[in-house]
Amino acid sequence: MSKKIHSPIPVQNALRRLGKNISDARRRRRIPMDLMSERSGFSRITLSKIEKGDPSVSMGAYASALFVLGMSEQLTSLAHVSNDIVGRELEEESLPKRIRSPQANKGDANE
Repeated sequence: MSKKIHSPIPVQNALRRLGKNISDARRRRRIPMDLMSERSGFSRITLSKIEKGDPSVSMGAYASALFVLGMSEQLTSLAHVSNDIVGRELEEESLPKRIRSPQANKGDANE
């Protein structure tokens, strides 16, 4: 029996949109489900779950489906620093107010 995944509602909505986008992209390319699942390396049932946005399907399966559609390069931008507004703000808060020159060692002063 599979474990029930309880995802936050925004995550559920995002996965549903992603699944619909994958389904639409597959249909625009006129790729039947059987061929798509064969090229992706998983069952037609898994492809159906992906296209419904099922959170129990692994991210790797979603990535494989995107690869078959020629869209996997977009995965690298998901958590890219340019999209991490909160992380950049936190980093800016922790930056020092000023940077001091490194102090020379006392033994180096005689040279």
